[in-house]
Amino acid sequence: MIIHDLPLKLRDFPENEKPRERLLQYGAENLANNELLAILLRTGTKKESVMDLSNRLLHSFEGLRLLKEASVEELSGISGIGLVKAVQILAAMELGSRIHKFANEEKYVVRSPEDGANFVMEDMRFLTQEHFVCLYLNTKNEVIHKRTIFIGSLNSSIVHPREVFKEAFKRSAASFICIHNHPSGDPTPSREDIEVTRRLFECGNLIGIELLDHLVIGDKKFVSLKEKGYL
Repeated sequence: MIIHDLPLKLRDFPENEKPRERLLQYGAENLANNELLAILLRTGTKKESVMDLSNRLLHSFEGLRLLKEASVEELSGISGIGLVKAVQILAAMELGSRIHKFANEEKYVVRSPEDGANFVMEDMRFLTQEHFVCLYLNTKNEVIHKRTIFIGSLNSSIVHPREVFKEAFKRSAASFICIHNHPSGDPTPSREDIEVTRRLFECGNLIGIELLDHLVIGDKKFVSLKEKGYL
């Protein structure tokens, strides 16, 4: 990897800020979370190095999962972070999120349950509440729209088919996939999950807009209710 016009040379880096040197030598993908965060923070405090500050910040939020959801107030409330560092962290998180969404929006085709899960996994596996999302597809199984229908515990009386199919008509969808997350990280379907799936499947058959699958998202894993035989 060749980097041109660097504002700093390696000899300018303090000895306790090895992550920047390691990034230049081995690439960003080979650094640990605390090292990448240390590079983002740039400096520590009078009492601790930037690596110590990075480790303490990650420990305060129990890792990246909760850090991703942190507010400016929560971040700047950590000793040694302050408003500027808090804003830098949030900006970096948002850039990563937007890059992921941009890649997903380029005519994404769903050919399997894995395709559907991959489309939403990074957005949904960290959510602390249940989100019920629909992916609307055209006749080529390309995603034409993604819509969050409901936030909260899944219930067949709350997730009404009217809201699901209203969006399908609006987008002229040929079919759709339902997806919701389990904040516990365990994607095992509940009784309510199965009831909602069967209700939407029956409505889809009557209307002519097929429910292709209902995916339950956990932490880096998912369950397809179609593969489980509920569709």
